[in-house]
Amino acid sequence: MRKILEVKDLVTRFYTFDGVVHALSGVSFDLYKGETLGIVGESGSGKSVTMMSLLHLLPSPPAKIENGQALYYGDADDKPDTNNKPDADNKPIDLLKLNKSGIRKIRGGKIGFIFQDALSALNPVMTIGRQIGETLIEHLGMSVQQAKTRTIEMLEYVGIPEPQRRFSSYPHQFSGGMRQRTMIALAIACNPKIIIADEPTTALDVTVQAQIIELVQRLKKEMNMSVIWITHDLGVVAGMADRVVVMYAGAPVEIAPVDELYYNPGHPYTIKLLGALPKIGEKESLRLESIDGTPPDLLSPPAHCQFAWRCSHVQEKCWKIVPEQKEISSGHYAACLFDFADKTPIPPLM
Repeated sequence: MRKILEVKDLVTRFYTFDGVVHALSGVSFDLYKGETLGIVGESGSGKSVTMMSLLHLLPSPPAKIENGQALYYGDADDKPDTNNKPDADNKPIDLLKLNKSGIRKIRGGKIGFIFQDALSALNPVMTIGRQIGETLIEHLGMSVQQAKTRTIEMLEYVGIPEPQRRFSSYPHQFSGGMRQRTMIALAIACNPKIIIADEPTTALDVTVQAQIIELVQRLKKEMNMSVIWITHDLGVVAGMADRVVVMYAGAPVEIAPVDELYYNPGHPYTIKLLGALPKIGEKESLRLESIDGTPPDLLSPPAHCQFAWRCSHVQEKCWKIVPEQKEISSGHYAACLFDFADKTPIPPLM
């Protein structure tokens, strides 16, 4: 598969009155064309901050990207103007170096974002049709009438009933599921190459969650998009992702193909997360595991393994070294100093 996004050593900090929050400490991962990449971890692990850093969506101040690259491998005609214009050949665009004009052409046009809370993300004083239409006018240069026609088509495409009537509705007139479908229509309106879905089913009931997941999977296939799906739900990841990035305390601790991650996890944090899931088809009822302790205070820069306080395999060297990603099998990386070569594999979810 062709690589479409490559993030290298991303470091983001928040300069607050209480001190410097080391929100991201060296985040690196790749995304391939047509792939669904799952990003999982506890609240505060840096999942959303990572994606918002890539698209310059964090408020500055207090947020500041201190280091890293985010290379977007688009076509030559995708390249917007930057502070330093790229060469004529098809080299990747570093999203982190784009100016405001440059990132506006990428954001929404080439990379769509489905936010977690659609009610907060949508403008309450603008109609649904106008919000989607202005994106089409900005990125595709459509006329007002063309944008209206396209918007109605997109609303119908994502399953909004009576799209012509709903075109003039406001967000508060939609149910939670319809608002989320509207967010999806807004994100895919310009046929982006990448969709970032930031926990899009969190506030929805189980039935609507399943509908939204099915919708995104269908759109990905029909529009040949790559998807980054941020979630707490490892069960959702098992059913839709090709690869998984497990994040903890602002850094990836494990990256692996989805089957490899569930059958052969290589980091104690991943093992604990999987242990907290109910297993389908178990013959006897087993008590779900919990992870003792709390995530570390990110006001202190990482000086050792951030999971050491909560790890049952902690060793003396874990308190002295920040573990780096190492390949433990083909395409499977883990940032752990403990040797898991002889461990018993975790039973599969299904």
